[in-house]
Amino acid sequence: MNYRLTRKLCICLAIGFFIFSLSADVFAGGSINIQWGKGSGSDNPEVSKKQKKQGPPAHAPAHGYRAKHQYRYYPSRSVYYDTGRGLYFYLKGDNWEVGASLPGSLRVGLGDSVSIELDTAKPYTHHAEHVKKYPPKQLKKMKKGKRS
Repeated sequence: MNYRLTRKLCICLAIGFFIFSLSADVFAGGSINIQWGKGSGSDNPEVSKKQKKQGPPAHAPAHGYRAKHQYRYYPSRSVYYDTGRGLYFYLKGDNWEVGASLPGSLRVGLGDSVSIELDTAKPYTHHAEHVKKYPPKQLKKMKKGKRS
């Protein structure tokens, strides 16, 4: 095969691949931003707006910043369900267990639940407060009282 033909073919394939990768990124909802020279750094207000995020990165939480966890608390069975991580926290004897599913004895009859937002990954550390605030048989009465 001719060397010049092979070289032209490789160049055409490289250009085609480059154009395809640019178009695929744009059509997939991405954006392309090429800047050169003055105003290409973070001093450009339009670029700095896009780069700002709320809160610190997950690997380095800032002082005073706490991640929030959403839980469903089932008072009748003392069960917490972490909606973000898909984990259940439940009492087994005197100890708290964690699992992706509940034992069969707890799955039946969980009853009503309440949404709780905590700044801890261990909701059971506040269990004594939750038992006082949401007594097992009082949750239905509390809900009825809010509707009236």
